[in-house]
Amino acid sequence: MSAYLASMTAPPNRPIYLDHHATTPVDPRVLAAMRPWWEENFANPASVEHVLGRAAEEAVEQARAHIAELIGAEPREIVLTSGATEANNLAIKGAARFAASQGSDRRRIVTLATEHKCVLESVRDLAAEGFEPVILPVDASGLADLDALRAAIDDRTLLVSVMAVNNEIGVIHDLAAIGALVKAAGAIFHTDAAQAAGRIPLDVNDIEADLLSLSGHKVYGPKGIGALFVRRRPRIRLAPLFSGGGQERGLRSGTLPAPLVVGFGEAARIAAIEGMLDTGRIAGQRDRFLAALRAAIPGIALNAEHAPRVAGNASIAFPGKVTAQAIMEAAPGVCVSTGSACSSAEIEPSYVLRAIGLDEARARATLRIGIGRFTSPADVDRAAAMLAEAWTRAVSGTIRAAE
Repeated sequence: MSAYLASMTAPPNRPIYLDHHATTPVDPRVLAAMRPWWEENFANPASVEHVLGRAAEEAVEQARAHIAELIGAEPREIVLTSGATEANNLAIKGAARFAASQGSDRRRIVTLATEHKCVLESVRDLAAEGFEPVILPVDASGLADLDALRAAIDDRTLLVSVMAVNNEIGVIHDLAAIGALVKAAGAIFHTDAAQAAGRIPLDVNDIEADLLSLSGHKVYGPKGIGALFVRRRPRIRLAPLFSGGGQERGLRSGTLPAPLVVGFGEAARIAAIEGMLDTGRIAGQRDRFLAALRAAIPGIALNAEHAPRVAGNASIAFPGKVTAQAIMEAAPGVCVSTGSACSSAEIEPSYVLRAIGLDEARARATLRIGIGRFTSPADVDRAAAMLAEAWTRAVSGTIRAAE
């Protein structure tokens, strides 16, 4: 593993990447596993009439098994998708539309104000189809209020969707407690685990999840591939989002991209073996980074500081009359973000930060830091120094500050 870490450490003239919640680099071992399925065997996994097609199918099924193992599921419960956004849409809209087709009286769909945009928009979209969206607030730590959640779930509730780990502030929800509440009401429990897989232990049975979404590029795998866990016992039924040849148990038609599936499977295999080792190392790098920033910038604050969070995350609010955008512009050698990559074009402050009660000035002064598997001590030292220098210039008025 040390050779991989050494090979990925940023050289002095290369930007330091601290945006691992937006995406992760492809692990070299994942790239090696994918390459033969582009070059040596490019067959369609559905072409089981010939030897190359059968080999591709076998590789896909082996990858499916690795993905299932990462979350304690059975391979046949894994439906491959193009990513977590599609998986979330399939879970929420698919469950709602199937229930409606069966004449179910359950029309309420409950989620949190800090969910990923694709979950929030999927829930809101269903209002036009006669469903009742309920979007609950969170506490100052960004966590679900279990009493409010309990009050919102009754015999009218069809589905509850709560993410495992927030993609901006990194807080970890108590999925076991939430799952127990949902199942006691006879509703379906869905969780978006894109930011959790490989970072925290996940077991679909322990958390009583019926549906769970995953993304390949969040676990050092390729972009363009994801998965949805769909429980078989008791069986969860979904309506597909689109029609086609009936692949993936009829839930997700389309030719499977064997190289991407193989890469996702290898990434999941590595995460299952090395995830906890990664967590310890990454936590050390985050603590080192925060210590350097705090030494250089008095008054710097960690948002949702006392909540449980994944090891690599730090949502940092800078003091003084300064914006995070200005700091980023002054430190082009550090790749960080102001919030969700899916909302990066928005001018308004992050809706997640506003949901946890941050005022506009603090929200605009917040950077999201995501440290990953290949981040080195030298990387975090250099990044902290560059960000501290950028902040100093901002507060002294040598770069654009907040009005």
